Parts: sequence; C-alpha cells; structure tokens
Amino acid sequence: MDPSNQPQGACNSSEKSGMLQPTSPPPAYQDNPAGYPTSFPSQPVPPGSDVQGPYPGQPVVAMQPAVFVTATPLTNPLPDYLCYSIFTMLFCCFPLGIAALVFSCSTQNANYSGQQALAEKNSKTARTLNHVGVAIGLVFLVLLIILQFVKI
Repeated sequence: MDPSNQPQGACNSSEKSGMLQPTSPPPAYQDNPAGYPTSFPSQPVPPGSDVQGPYPGQPVVAMQPAVFVTATPLTNPLPDYLCYSIFTMLFCCFPLGIAALVFSCSTQNANYSGQQALAEKNSKTARTLNHVGVAIGLVFLVLLIILQFVKI
C-alpha cells in the first residue's frame, strides 16, 4: 500500500497495531470507591445516623408520604328521580325526559362521590325537568282528546 494514495487523516497499519495495545494496565478493582456510600440509596438508613445524605455534602431531604383522599358516599343520599325520568322520557316528553335522565345519573354520581351541594342541585333540576315534561305531555294529551271530539 502506497502512503501517498491514502486519504488525509488515514494512518498506516503500524500505528493501528500500536493503538490496540494498551500502554498501561487498567486500575485495580476497588470494592468501595471513595465518595460512594457503602449501601444502596434505596435501603433504609439506620436510626441515629448523621444528617448527611448518602453522598458526602448532600443533605437529607425528608419526604412526606402521599396522602390519597377518597370520597365516601353520602349517608343520606338525595333522590335521583331515575324512574320518574324514564317515565317522562318514554310517555310524556322525550327531550325533557332525556335531559332529566342525564341529571338523574349526575345526581347518582354526586351522591356516590359525597358531593352534597352538587347532588342537591342536580336532584332539583331533574325533578323540575320531570314535572315540566309530564305537564307538557298531559297538555298534549288533553289537546289530542279535545281535537278528536271536535272532529266528530
């Protein structure tokens, strides 16, 4: 191989073989290198240890455990008017019955999650929608009956 034909930056084989051979042996194995803790950080620290963290110069940070608050269902759940909503939807006024059904389900969820104010609001809304839906259904029924008698 002619050294004049090699691209710039390429080295000859004698240089390569010298690079593969280490010039000094690797350092000896140390069981516990200086500056590192003797145990893993996830292991508990024995009581009465100093305020220093697992590494030199690192302070200990005490963390509070996470607190999860779970809601308990209401002891006196408010009425959800679910059956009334289904009746209104099927027999009286379909659109208001659907709206009342949604508020009834929302009342059940609020009762289960312990949200008293939301359950009360949704319960009253479902009841009002049901009353209005039944009233509209009755008015249409009365008008239908009157129209049948007038035509005869």
